[in-house]
Amino acid sequence: MATKAEELEVKQGFSYQVEDGVAVITFDLPDSPVNTLSPETGEAFLRVMSRAEREPEVKAVVFTSGKKDSFVAGAKIDFLHTIKTAEEATAISRNGQEGFDKLDAFPKPVVAAIHGACLGGGLEWALACDYRVATDSPKTSLGLPEVQLGLIPGAGGTQRLPALIGVQAALDLILTGKSLKPGKAKKLGVVDEVVPAPILRAIAVRRAKELAEGKLKVERRHGQGFKGVAAGGKSKGLAGFIQGLANKELWAEVALEDNPLGRKVLFDQARKQLLKKTRGKFPAPEKALQVVRVGLESGHKAGQEAEAKAFGELVVSDVSKRLVEIFFATTALKKENGTASPDAKPREVKKVAVLGGGLMGGGIAYVASSLQGVPVRVKDKDDAGVGRAMKQVQSILDERVKRRSLTRREATAKSALVTAGTDYAGFKSADLVIEAVFEDLKLKHRIIAEVEAVTGDQTIFASNTSSIPITELAKGSRRPAQVIGMHYFSPVHKMPLLEVITHAGTADWVTATCVEVGRKQGKTVIVVNDGPGFYTSRILAPYMNEAAYLLAEGADIAELDRALVEFGFPVGPMTLLDEVGIDVAQKVGPIMEAAFGKRMAAPKALEKVVADGRLGRKTEKGFYLYEGGKKQEVDPSIYALLPHGTERRSFDRAEMAERVVLQMVNEAIRCLGEGILRSARDGDVGAIFGLGFPPFLGGPFHYVDSRGPADVLRKLEHFHDKLGERFVPAPHLVEMVKAGKTFYPR
Repeated sequence: MATKAEELEVKQGFSYQVEDGVAVITFDLPDSPVNTLSPETGEAFLRVMSRAEREPEVKAVVFTSGKKDSFVAGAKIDFLHTIKTAEEATAISRNGQEGFDKLDAFPKPVVAAIHGACLGGGLEWALACDYRVATDSPKTSLGLPEVQLGLIPGAGGTQRLPALIGVQAALDLILTGKSLKPGKAKKLGVVDEVVPAPILRAIAVRRAKELAEGKLKVERRHGQGFKGVAAGGKSKGLAGFIQGLANKELWAEVALEDNPLGRKVLFDQARKQLLKKTRGKFPAPEKALQVVRVGLESGHKAGQEAEAKAFGELVVSDVSKRLVEIFFATTALKKENGTASPDAKPREVKKVAVLGGGLMGGGIAYVASSLQGVPVRVKDKDDAGVGRAMKQVQSILDERVKRRSLTRREATAKSALVTAGTDYAGFKSADLVIEAVFEDLKLKHRIIAEVEAVTGDQTIFASNTSSIPITELAKGSRRPAQVIGMHYFSPVHKMPLLEVITHAGTADWVTATCVEVGRKQGKTVIVVNDGPGFYTSRILAPYMNEAAYLLAEGADIAELDRALVEFGFPVGPMTLLDEVGIDVAQKVGPIMEAAFGKRMAAPKALEKVVADGRLGRKTEKGFYLYEGGKKQEVDPSIYALLPHGTERRSFDRAEMAERVVLQMVNEAIRCLGEGILRSARDGDVGAIFGLGFPPFLGGPFHYVDSRGPADVLRKLEHFHDKLGERFVPAPHLVEMVKAGKTFYPR
């Protein structure tokens, strides 16, 4: 009869097998596609390790995973979500630290055999082992992504990683949350060896024996603390967060001297650069920096205590709660087919055709060929357009080769999937045609007819339109059930959202197929119902309009942008206008006004700007000056083209931000009330991933809930009285306030 300990081991998915004096412990969590960590997992693992320690025939241990493509993907996120107090979270962190400390001090050599995702607590687990072997599979990745959930590593990762690979390289990983491929992980010293997947277990067992017999002596290239930085001088620095910190002379000097004054200068500079990036909105990176510093200055034990305390505070913080909610939302979306029918199945898409060779068409061709992995045929009206599309795809591949995320051979193979021409040759076998041509209904109707004449009866026609209703497009089709919207965002290869738009007659299998295609292209996909502007373009229109109204009232361009960046958007509205194209915004305006009336009317503020040929970055002439394609300062001459002229008024930044943001939020609520959105969840995901709404606020609907629907309604009524019809509160908001409801359960 099994003991309670044995029952726990089985329940948590641990199996134990001795091979030639090496205990191979395999973790395969039942009823889960990946291995995740919980207190029960830790307890079961320590019991298994205790068995390996007791048995005299066991000389070493190999720890591996029984999952196909996952080592350990980190902590069980839904478990963290149940924690109510900082003290509770701190205690959980301490327990994790103690468990890995015991593993670190285990009297027999322990080898981690890593294949698949080794993230968060999974990497912390591996770091506590004596030796790490990883497979060379593209599915193997290693990292500490906790910062992306508003957290820091909580089981010793902030202490072990700097000790292993040096401060600079460790902070690069901890503060950004990025993952490493196996080759880079070996180069940095995160893993000791990279091998083909079929021989992972055999090599791990052999290395465990060699360690036990003293035949293998592990010499780390990187030492503890700042000396590790000097040894690891090839690291790229703190990536997106602390780009200005990678001054090699400063690092080397401080590293060699290893003195308190130098250390203070270093971390003060790091914090300064960090705050430039986070603007104080994301506390986790700053706390991680503090915790690493404590460990370096006061030792491992003090560092772990600081880590546990910071982890506890962050778990219950509003920022982490919002980021975790986004994680759950995107995870749930991955399991849905985008229809009301769970039985709707996607059909296989073996070939994609793209109409239009501009930046959007080229970007779509790239994600379909390189990420989805299918042949792509591009059509444009002339050779110049064809050339632009091919150049766009090649430039993205070249950049990936430069960053070493692809080999030149891999890039060449992916490039070969894309062909292009000025006719419909190659369209006959396309399962999905995506058009990305000029926003003109007659043109799109003509193209639909041409495509249907040369494609099969089951071919899906998807439009990348950002404003024309899909219902209107479907009127030009002989197969309206197979017409759908697939709204990508620019630049396509970087922007994570795909907005799929269905009209009343869209077939469920068509929707399910396009959702699946989007996922294979690496996108977070939301499905919305048809209407002018759909969801993202519709809520962006009043946001941009309000910024234009502020300009017309005499606001300073740089101050207006600064106000929205301080609120949490990645760029301000005027910078965004320059990026999108001022002329594009001018063309969308009348469509939205025709659909929604005066409340969506754009001010005439930009007419003279467009007439002057200022279209933004693409003409290197917009609100800002450009030099070699890079944005410089505001062009002072543009004020003469604005209604208020060269005179500028002083506005409070917070009020400017509130006016602009409430326009977006109010329109999002209208979209939910009118059934454009299926849920508040989809609205939050769409605004964050498509428009850059501050993720730490959780999206427009979480923002309203946290602020209070009644307070938002009062503020809208205030601006309505002061500024007019465009601030009329959404009827759905009024109803919710009357009923005392919120968008999410309390």
